[in-house]
Amino acid sequence: MTATPELATLTGEYTLDAAHSTIGFTARHAMVTNIKGKFLDFTGTLHLDGSEPARSTAALDVTMDSIDTGSADRDGHLKSADFFKTDEFPKMTFRSTRAESLGGDDYRITGDLTILGTTKPLTIDLEFNGAAKDPFGNERVGFEGKAEIKRSEWGLTWNAALETGGVLVSDKIKLNFDISAIKQA
Repeated sequence: MTATPELATLTGEYTLDAAHSTIGFTARHAMVTNIKGKFLDFTGTLHLDGSEPARSTAALDVTMDSIDTGSADRDGHLKSADFFKTDEFPKMTFRSTRAESLGGDDYRITGDLTILGTTKPLTIDLEFNGAAKDPFGNERVGFEGKAEIKRSEWGLTWNAALETGGVLVSDKIKLNFDISAIKQA
């Protein structure tokens, strides 16, 4: 499937604007509520091919010590050996292996997600939010994306049983991406 003629003009190299992007996640806590968090330090690049979206690529590097859930104690636990072992594994990475247009503003990108030295495939469904020239003359594109993983597949298995049944932290994690990227000259 090919993209619309408007997207053809967007072909080029882009850098993620971390100040206007969010890499976030949601996990079920104690089986009764959702805890949301995000990473504050990340870099990424996109190669967009508006004429042939299948030629598009993406790369993302996330600094794991930048995790922020709004609780210093929880963040410290997530950085520890129970979870992300950030001293040993300071980065989480994503490298795309396939991109496709699903029609309209919907796209799908598949790639390799590496956490704790373990690499597994990840598919992210994306919606193209548009393109604009900002007041500083930068050409920007925006995408909103989502994916789900089972954290246990990457070796993230720490948990605690609840007295009422179930566990403290869900295995299923929802990933959310709000991306603003700037076209390089």
